[in-house]
Amino acid sequence: MENSPVQQRVWKHRTGALVLGNKTLLMGIVNVTPDSFSDGGQFFDPVRAAQHALCLQDEGADLVDIGAESTRPGSDPVQVGEQLRRLLPIFDLLKGKLEVPISVDTCLCDVAAECLASGASIVNDISGFHRDPTLAKTCADFGAGVVLMHCFGAPKTMQSEAHYTNLISQIHKYLEQSLVHAHDSGIGKDHILVDPGIGFGKTFEENYRLLENLSRFAELAAGIVVGPSRKAFTGEFNKLPASQRQFSTAAAVAIAVLHGADVLRVHDVKEMKQVTDILDRFRELQREESC
Repeated sequence: MENSPVQQRVWKHRTGALVLGNKTLLMGIVNVTPDSFSDGGQFFDPVRAAQHALCLQDEGADLVDIGAESTRPGSDPVQVGEQLRRLLPIFDLLKGKLEVPISVDTCLCDVAAECLASGASIVNDISGFHRDPTLAKTCADFGAGVVLMHCFGAPKTMQSEAHYTNLISQIHKYLEQSLVHAHDSGIGKDHILVDPGIGFGKTFEENYRLLENLSRFAELAAGIVVGPSRKAFTGEFNKLPASQRQFSTAAAVAIAVLHGADVLRVHDVKEMKQVTDILDRFRELQREESC
């Protein structure tokens, strides 16, 4: 029997669409910050940031996520003007060079609008439209793809204040509220991915429970994003600094893919592509055997 892709879906964005379901997509991370938990300061210079984005593309990234505000636990917010001062020179440097879609990692309408006008196709909002409700209308006006993530409060206090009586149900409800606002603002389901927010106001055990229950979020949007890369829980056993957690990140990536993740947000694209290639081949053979 001829093999056909299972649950192939399309995630639309401002300049095109990405196909989900056939293979795991990789979102490469470019942090234009002095204080990100893993690579703060490494790509603070616009030229280095642009070069890194192009390197991630060469390594196999399907899209690149560029952000100018660290959202690590305990971090402070970065104002609109400073975010744009960091971001816009990079967008200028990438024009005509980066072929994969650009996602801008921001919660703020004014930042998103400038970046979308300068070449971004996707907005990755860690607050799921809860921090700046006007962001949804801006995304709709540009026809942007969006990633709506769950975060318990603000990064400054999320780890100390987070408390759940029913982890999966509460996160599901939060994302449902995000989606209602998105739809009311004119964003179609096929433009939306949801992210349960690994490491954002969750304990190590809760991160594992989220990975186990990813399929519970599948009906909400076109697909699911997971960002386990170098997070604190991947260092629980090896005690290594964030920049040396590739192997433990690979294990988390494997769990996420096998439980329903469509897109993995990662620092180490070259290494994680080796992982997802094997996983995608394994799943392909599973589908063939079930035909």
